[in-house]
Amino acid sequence: MFDVIVCGAGPAGSVAATLLARGGARVLVVDRARFPRDKLCGDTINPGTVAALRRLQLASRFESRALDVHGMIVTGERDVRVCGDYGDGAHGLALSRRDLDQALLEEAIAAGARVEEGVLVRAPLVDPTGGRVVRGIVVAGRDGRDVRIPSPLVIAADGRRSRLALALKLARQPAAPRRWAIGAYFDGVLGLTSYGEMHVRRGRYIGIAPLPGGVANVCLVTADRGGLKDPLAVLRAALASDAQIAERMADARMIAPPIVLGPLALDASAAGVPGLLLAGDAAGFIDPITGDGLRFAVVGAELAAHVALGRCARRLRTPHRTLARLRRRQFAAKWRFNRTLRRLVGSPRALEAAGFAAATAPALLRRTIAFAGDVGRR
Repeated sequence: MFDVIVCGAGPAGSVAATLLARGGARVLVVDRARFPRDKLCGDTINPGTVAALRRLQLASRFESRALDVHGMIVTGERDVRVCGDYGDGAHGLALSRRDLDQALLEEAIAAGARVEEGVLVRAPLVDPTGGRVVRGIVVAGRDGRDVRIPSPLVIAADGRRSRLALALKLARQPAAPRRWAIGAYFDGVLGLTSYGEMHVRRGRYIGIAPLPGGVANVCLVTADRGGLKDPLAVLRAALASDAQIAERMADARMIAPPIVLGPLALDASAAGVPGLLLAGDAAGFIDPITGDGLRFAVVGAELAAHVALGRCARRLRTPHRTLARLRRRQFAAKWRFNRTLRRLVGSPRALEAAGFAAATAPALLRRTIAFAGDVGRR
């Protein structure tokens, strides 16, 4: 029997599995995908996440292949444009999620975790005596029959559509705001620098991130789902109609079909239940505009692993409640910040006021960029 089963081999799952295995736990990681695999993301790792990965000794497999990101360029309507350095010698990294996730999964394997790819998790294995007490997981077997895998503890790191968190009613997709992301990779985007870009407009925003090899990740986040049946047309129209972006994209070549993801937000009511802990996007996801989802994943996974090891050593009776307290202490200020930004982007009046403030007091936006990048956090 395994001490802990980790569902999901993305950054949260791989980091949790690595730390658990280093701590002496017997760990099984399962994921429905086969790695390396593509993943829609902004493909940037902010300074706080870089610091956390270095502290956990998890950056050596990929850091030399990534591009340095020194700050953010934020633009708004009416020609608002602010370039903000992260400052204090801090920098982020740009690397495709395909490469980052593979590197982190290799760390888990090297630490001693057992990894099973191509495994579909169907549901939590719940104690038959009643209540929300998890005793393992149920997966789809190769013959089509369900297979039960018991474990004293499960970590659900299986994303925004977590079969575990949703089945246990620990998470739900809020009625509002509802936004969708359309992302693609391009060659030949003009004007790329060592800065990430966020172009905020009414009803949408567009992120542009430079990547190794001269490629750019271009991602549109929109509240309008009317045209999502043709995401390529929606993305091209948004880029072509934007005065600050159109010329730069005119001769760019899309090198892979666009990917659609959404609705993006996920509200989590708890950090777990007896026998199960949440990590990564399964523990809640607010909005991608700040680019700090990876720090929530990495540090949240570290907290989950710490709590899980305490449970394995029989030091904790209610690990899910301990994890909830640790997550609030670590993330509460950033959660409030992200929800404020989410409301701002969704309000035309607030967005106009923010644009005016950025134009008249750019230092305030630069401080906001540093805070969004988790500068100084580890």
